[in-house]
Order: sequence, then structure tokens, then C-alpha cells
Amino acid sequence: MNEIDSKELYNVIGKNVKYYRKLYNLKRGKMTQENLAEIVDVSTALIGNLESDKIEQGISVFTLWKISQALNINVDKLFDNSDFSERSLDA
Repeated sequence: MNEIDSKELYNVIGKNVKYYRKLYNLKRGKMTQENLAEIVDVSTALIGNLESDKIEQGISVFTLWKISQALNINVDKLFDNSDFSERSLDA
């Protein structure tokens, strides 16, 4: 198993939240940071901080689960560390 520090982990989670939120936009309808925050019952700033690669934002497992439910994905997808450059929003 590859070692990953907390900053890298939060970066991976944030990129995945952003990716799956945008994918949701393409497949199911509008899901802004504000919409997601409201559904998950967190601040828009928390979602924005998660999606930013400049801010290290901690997050609870329960909130991650609620985000995965809102985006209609399995929670493990938020931890996927595969190459983002190979992903496409058409997936």
C-alpha cells in the first residue's frame, strides 16, 4: 500500500468531490457547491475548501458519506487516487 500524507489525502478527496459533482451536472442536473452544501447540511465554504487544492480541509467520515449519497456514488470513489489526467467527464 502506498503511503500518503494527510494533505495529499485531502487533495485526493477534494478532487474527487469536484469531479463527481461535475459529472453529476452532466448526467443528472445542476449540482453547484451551494446545492451540495445544502443537501449535505454543511457550509458552502467547506465544499469550496474541499475542492480547492490550496486549502487543507479536514472532514468527517459521516460528511463524506453524505456527500457520496448526494452525488449518488459509493463513498470509496472519494478516495480513488488514480491519475486524474486520464479521467474524462464523459465517463
